[in-house]
Amino acid sequence: MELDLSPKLPQKAYGGSGGAYYAWCPKELPMLGEGNIGAAKLALQKNGLGLPRYSDSAKVAYVLQGGGVAGIVLPEQEEKVLPIKEGDAIALPFGVVSWWYNKEDTELVVLFLGDTSKAHKAGSFTDFFLTGSNGIFTGFSTEFVSRAWDLDESVVKTLVGKQSGNGIVKLDAGFKMPEPKDEHRHGMALNCLEAPLDVDIKNGGRVVVLNTKNLPLVGEVGLGADLVRLDGSAMCSPGFSCDSALQVTYIVRGSGRVQVVGVDGKRVLETTIKAGNLFIVPRFFVVSKIGDPDGMEWFSIITTPNPIFTHLAGRTSAWKALSPEVLQASFNVAPDVEQQFRSKRTADAIFFPPPN
Repeated sequence: MELDLSPKLPQKAYGGSGGAYYAWCPKELPMLGEGNIGAAKLALQKNGLGLPRYSDSAKVAYVLQGGGVAGIVLPEQEEKVLPIKEGDAIALPFGVVSWWYNKEDTELVVLFLGDTSKAHKAGSFTDFFLTGSNGIFTGFSTEFVSRAWDLDESVVKTLVGKQSGNGIVKLDAGFKMPEPKDEHRHGMALNCLEAPLDVDIKNGGRVVVLNTKNLPLVGEVGLGADLVRLDGSAMCSPGFSCDSALQVTYIVRGSGRVQVVGVDGKRVLETTIKAGNLFIVPRFFVVSKIGDPDGMEWFSIITTPNPIFTHLAGRTSAWKALSPEVLQASFNVAPDVEQQFRSKRTADAIFFPPPN
């Protein structure tokens, strides 16, 4: 049975006046289950609060839009309250408790991509909320909670039962939330729009790679990530992850075309991709993209913290490393044809500007 690799949009899982939570379902995007990858989005309106929760999956969060505040509590550590803005990437290892708050007029949208290999359901995140109508302590008896918290049972009933919201609530306009601290961002967040570029090709594109060097926590998450900005009508070289990693891609803005080729040289995907789409490239499959005239931007996670890619076109391609004789024999062509092939793309790497 062939896998459906076509890009998909998420479905709303829950929400209210404070915002909504959307998730991609492995039934609609089978590669999520096959690759043990989860994907979801949190969209918070002004004064919307994503209640404190932990997850059964390690994740990378990426702020797609807006700004706000994130509260992060690593195991046995104090809460860190971070100011967050568009372009921020945040690593969320196992055991992390997090909450999210939007105090701005602009909607705050956060993308979550992560590893579900240890999750309850392959291809899906399960969040465990500390409060709310489905909070953990609603399941314990009053006796157990009162002994755990050393409180009278009457107080426990108020604490556990007062919050009727589910996952996301809207706070009163005058409610005072903790002030974020810039120093709390250190080691916790990296802004991919401001970070030094790992690749910068004029009229081609730019890449920022998220790895253990610039955000050490991704080592605990077990994932790498990158933000790619492809210029108008430029091409991203055909390539594959050579360390058995899956690549999960979310189109942040713009649009373009994508082709994916798999086993036996068979093209398994050819389609148009646009903002909001998520698609997954299986291990060792080769993918290439061409941006529309307005260009395209995407955020990807790769299922290894320090990914390595092999490109099949351009200055750094595997072709350039092979000897002329091997290429002549492999292609079954004359030396002059091989020389013509070798003489091209000697300057461009990874991204190719549009033809003149």
